[in-house]
Amino acid sequence: MNYNKIVQNILDVGESMLKSGAENFRLEDSLYRMCKSYGFKRYDVYAIPSNLQITVETPEGEIITQIRQVESTDIDFDRLDYLNNLSRYVCANTPDENEFRRKYMEVMERPEQHPAVKYFAGVMGGAGFAVFFGCNFADAILAVFVSLMIVVVGDWLGKRESNLLVYNMILSFLSEVMILAAVKIGIGNHPDRIMIGIIMLLISGLGVTNGIREILQRDFISGALNIMNSILGAAGIAFGIALAILLLDGMSSEGFILNHSVPVQLISCTIACIGFALWFKIRGWQVVYSGIGAFFTWGIYLVVFEIRPGNFFATLVAAVFVASYAFVMSRINKAPSTIFLTASVFPLIPGPNLYYMMFGCVSSDVNLAFSEMVVLLETCLAIAFGFIIVDVVSRSVMHMLKKEYHIGKSS
Repeated sequence: MNYNKIVQNILDVGESMLKSGAENFRLEDSLYRMCKSYGFKRYDVYAIPSNLQITVETPEGEIITQIRQVESTDIDFDRLDYLNNLSRYVCANTPDENEFRRKYMEVMERPEQHPAVKYFAGVMGGAGFAVFFGCNFADAILAVFVSLMIVVVGDWLGKRESNLLVYNMILSFLSEVMILAAVKIGIGNHPDRIMIGIIMLLISGLGVTNGIREILQRDFISGALNIMNSILGAAGIAFGIALAILLLDGMSSEGFILNHSVPVQLISCTIACIGFALWFKIRGWQVVYSGIGAFFTWGIYLVVFEIRPGNFFATLVAAVFVASYAFVMSRINKAPSTIFLTASVFPLIPGPNLYYMMFGCVSSDVNLAFSEMVVLLETCLAIAFGFIIVDVVSRSVMHMLKKEYHIGKSS
């Protein structure tokens, strides 16, 4: 075999997985497994969100090192699913470099999602969470139009602007301007609640959660980069909203309340999360599974909160459920767990706290900004701890069953 080409192909798969939204530690696991399957005497993998490196020693003693810089990402969980299947195929069959390349190109050349799907996804996600966060019918209609604007302008802007801060700043500014202007002329009643729903289309709160999770697992560089990227995105949202509020004199807030009807909460968050599943280009039954996961995640949060009022504990229990659900569904569907995890966990993401933290900064309300920041960090920590608990238990169970869960250099 041409081992230089084999390593290149493995790196191509890894780069495409990273761009498609793979979690860092699961990406490393896939790369280690593929390297191991080709019988390399030694193999080292280094992966962070912007860089991949592989060094192997071939059976003949040749040392091969290849490095790949990753400049941008575009979450595509359907592609990630097929790349994951390809890595399983490679581990089971160790194809030569030509067959490997052919299989890889088959995945990369799969038909794209129909463009109209993203419009439906944006509307379902933005308007669904607007209703979830207490908007009335008029607010929801306004949220539909703002969500459509984000999809249209976002597609155009994404091809021209790679800086997340600038991208989020422009879209959040335009969104807040549309909302404040519409409310001033009598269309819509709760601008802050509408914007909270819309923020969910831009928010990178899951990046903070995954960053904390990686740091707790001692993956310090990757975790720090994820947190810094999330802070960059949040800063863009803050600047955009602040500028719109200052220009249109929209300095007022009623505070958000969850919809008074629990059934409406459950239905709206399920619809919104199905929208996010489509937004992340999930296809087929996996979209339905994401909606089911979101429904039960929020339902469990409500039950736990009713029994023991407190955001941290309720979020922790709900996060344990959603991580367990994703683990089970990944085994049933032979797909990456992040596909089921990402969309299903969105009801727990602290979008409102991010918004009111920004609002407190803009309105010079230090107490509001600080209190919302504390709740935001508390929620992210609870989600991260929930994920880690499930990961530890899963590894223990797989070890007892004598099955490999994660492998690394030591394997």
